Amino acid sequence: MALTHLAVPGKILELEDGIKYAYIHIAAAPSKPTFLLLHGFPSSSYDWRYQIPYLKERGYGVIVPDLLGYGDTDKPTELERYKKKKMAGDLMQILDHEGLGTVIGASNLQSSQAHGVKLTGVHTDAANAMSEQAFGYPTFGYWKFFNEDDAHEIMGRNMESTTSLIFPSDPSTWKTHLGPLGAAKAWITSNTISPLPTWLSKSEAATHNEIFQKGGFAGPLNWYKATVRDFNVEDDANIPEKHIVQNAPALIIVSDEDYITRAEIAYQTASKWLRNFEIKKFEGCGHWIPLEKRDELSEALIRFADGI
Repeated sequence: MALTHLAVPGKILELEDGIKYAYIHIAAAPSKPTFLLLHGFPSSSYDWRYQIPYLKERGYGVIVPDLLGYGDTDKPTELERYKKKKMAGDLMQILDHEGLGTVIGASNLQSSQAHGVKLTGVHTDAANAMSEQAFGYPTFGYWKFFNEDDAHEIMGRNMESTTSLIFPSDPSTWKTHLGPLGAAKAWITSNTISPLPTWLSKSEAATHNEIFQKGGFAGPLNWYKATVRDFNVEDDANIPEKHIVQNAPALIIVSDEDYITRAEIAYQTASKWLRNFEIKKFEGCGHWIPLEKRDELSEALIRFADGI
């Protein structure tokens, strides 16, 4: 479903364990690199609809999957299958299948992963307390709601309300209606609906909703449940020390009006775990940089690729 809206033929690959992934792959021109574009929550490959043609027209390759639980990719119910290590292995199988040894990854993933926060059932409350002390409001309160067993049903029943919260016309909405404990659930259960932002048309919002009406929110929320319920703890603890700090070049792209994935925290995290990085900050922009600063983001990716 998601791939059909990208005007590029999609592919389906069955992995070693039988899980099927949907993705698109556009080969790069000679001497040009390939970008691996990974969407966030609640999204799909459709979120990269502006970057795909922009990069393709300039000779860059792109490989864009619907991640596990999303779009046209399978949606297993077992939380074990949503462990980060397993899903990273899925992507490696796709790249191996396409003969891609090296790619440039770009992602808009969960805020904890973007910031290097190892949230577990124990740490969620602490993360909320720390963010409230630092910023005047908690930034992880919605994780509590996402971890509830019926959260996917609530969100699915109130699709338009969910969409208006996730894609707010006023980015500061997240300060009061997403970050605080209980706020996201209250917004959605009351079926609160706010106007769409200028960078998301009615037809685009309808397409987004259509994708999720087909696939539902159970799979996407399993990413959060697997993290909060400690499915990643053992794998995280066993990461070899030599791989914890990365020397590969990295571009950290942030925005001044993202009130959940805070720019200052991204910088602090990058400084701790990365040895060769640069920061690009977009002004007057919320969380959804691929949509809000579509061409500017593509240009930033190209400049980064050409410089490494």
